[in-house]
Amino acid sequence: MSRATAVYFGMAYLLSWCAYVPLALQGQGWLSGIPNWLHLAAGYGPLLAAFIVTAWMSGGVGVRELLARVARWRIGWGWLVASLSPLAVFGIVVLMMGLITGTWQAASGLGQIAELPGVNGVAGWLAWVLISGLGEETGWRGFALPRLQARYSARDASLIVGLLWAGWHAPAFFYNYELALFSVLAFVVGIVAGAMVLTWLYNSTGGSVFATILWHGSYNAVVAGGDGAVSAAVTAAVIVAFILIVRRYGPESLSHRPKQVWVD
Repeated sequence: MSRATAVYFGMAYLLSWCAYVPLALQGQGWLSGIPNWLHLAAGYGPLLAAFIVTAWMSGGVGVRELLARVARWRIGWGWLVASLSPLAVFGIVVLMMGLITGTWQAASGLGQIAELPGVNGVAGWLAWVLISGLGEETGWRGFALPRLQARYSARDASLIVGLLWAGWHAPAFFYNYELALFSVLAFVVGIVAGAMVLTWLYNSTGGSVFATILWHGSYNAVVAGGDGAVSAAVTAAVIVAFILIVRRYGPESLSHRPKQVWVD
C-alpha cells in the first residue's frame, strides 16, 4: 500500500469516527445529547479524505480527474441498469414474498432512513445515493481502489478495501448494528462481497465512480430499513454475484476490461 493510500484510509477513519465514536459512547451510556443525524454525516468522511489527500498528492490535476470520474455518467444503458441492480433484486424478492404471503408490506422498506423519519421511497433512495453513495464511493472506489489496483490484482485490492471498509463501520456496532459474532461476520462477508461487485462495476465502466455511487446508494436503500428476509436475500444475491464474477473474469481485473489504476 502506498503512503498516499495509507494516509487516505487513516484520514477517512479519523474524519468519520469524529461522529461515530461519540454516538458509540452514547449508545453505551457514556454520553448523551448526541444527535442521531451525525451517523449520516459520518458517511462523508471518505469523500473529504479523498479530496484532501488528492489535492495534497496530485494538486488541481488530480482533483479534476477525481471529479471527472465521479461525474462519468455516460456508461451505456446496460451499465446504468447494472448500477441499479439492487433495486431490481429488491423488486423480485418483494414480488415473491407478496405472492407467497399475500401482503406487500415488505415494499414499504424501500428508502427508509432511521435518522430521517418520514423519508422513504424514491426520496429515501435519492438520499441514500447522495449520502452513503456519494460520500463513501468517492473515497473507496474513487481514491483507494485504483491506487491499490496499481499494486495488486483487482481481487486482492477489493479484499483490502472491503476489510478496511468494514473496519470503518466498527464503532456503529456499539449503537446501530447488532454486536454479536455471527452478525459481525455476516456483515464483513457482505461488505467484502459488495466490494468485489463494485470493483467489477468500476472496472467495467472504465472507472465510473458515478456507477458505484448508484449501486451503493441503491443497496443501502433496500437493506437499511427493509424486512429482514428481504435484506438477507439481497445480500445473498450480492455474494452469489461476487462468486460468479470471480469465476467468469478471474482475479486480475474482475472485468472484461483492464483494471483501472492510478499512480501518484
